[in-house]
Amino acid sequence: MTTTTRSGAEGAGIHHITAITGDGRANIRFYRDVLGLRLVKRTVNFDDPTAHHLYFGDATGKPGTILTFFAWAGAHRGKPGTGEAQTIAFRVPEASLDWWRTHLGELGIPFAAERRFGEELVALTDPDGICLELVAAGPSDPDAWVDSAVPPVHAVTGFHGVTLHVGPGEGTARVLSDVLGFAGTKEDGDRRRFSTGSDTVGGHVDVVVDAKRVPSSMGAGSIHHVAFRAADDAAQAAMAEALQEMRVGTTEQKDRTYFRSIYFREPGGVIFEIATDAPGFAIDESVETLGTALKLPPQYEAYRGKIEAALPDID
Repeated sequence: MTTTTRSGAEGAGIHHITAITGDGRANIRFYRDVLGLRLVKRTVNFDDPTAHHLYFGDATGKPGTILTFFAWAGAHRGKPGTGEAQTIAFRVPEASLDWWRTHLGELGIPFAAERRFGEELVALTDPDGICLELVAAGPSDPDAWVDSAVPPVHAVTGFHGVTLHVGPGEGTARVLSDVLGFAGTKEDGDRRRFSTGSDTVGGHVDVVVDAKRVPSSMGAGSIHHVAFRAADDAAQAAMAEALQEMRVGTTEQKDRTYFRSIYFREPGGVIFEIATDAPGFAIDESVETLGTALKLPPQYEAYRGKIEAALPDID
């Protein structure tokens, strides 16, 4: 069997992460007004146009900074277990954790100070119960959103990584290392870290193996899938071919307007996506006006009036 190893390859890493919220308004208030992310795109779930799909990121929505949410109003809470991502780790500048502790404390948001793999971090949860971490790593982001509630010098700079919970983990490890550009670097008990080899945004995936836990049940507060970067269509096709050789099937390529995607469930049960870097979020809005209008994919534009009338008010 021939596989395509991309460890340390240019463009390797997390592209975006998609989760589920049961309250779009509370979601925007938290990620925009507490964490200081920019709402870079308002659209609909391409497979369910009755629900908003919200995208948060830095000022331009670079790959590695994008956290998206399917906003299913009133959705039941998900139940954590194996076969899912459970924790999203953001990077903040190395000297900014004291500022973040003060900021969260002033807003009355509970948090805990922790250390992992030699890194200092702050752990908290969002309004839907998603576990988040702010990890002191690297410099500030030159593309930080200047109109944010968070000063640019302290702003979130993108993803540090994500934590997956799986049963037996060797299949997950093979996909990460042989296809997606990660290599196992550190271990701590049942946690193993995979990294791209460069200290950049979206460069880490932690895999926690727990064969005794029951499978997860998806709902509000669940991370729906993790998307990994492909530099272009050719790179994506090569990764799809490598997955097929590992007997991991993928969907056909789907046009998501802002990137092109394939999806699959990795051997540990987590839904993965491979998304192209291009064309990006400025394809239908200027950078200055990102996230200010509801954007619809072409197949739904003729139904805009009905869709807008049916969508919950999140403003």
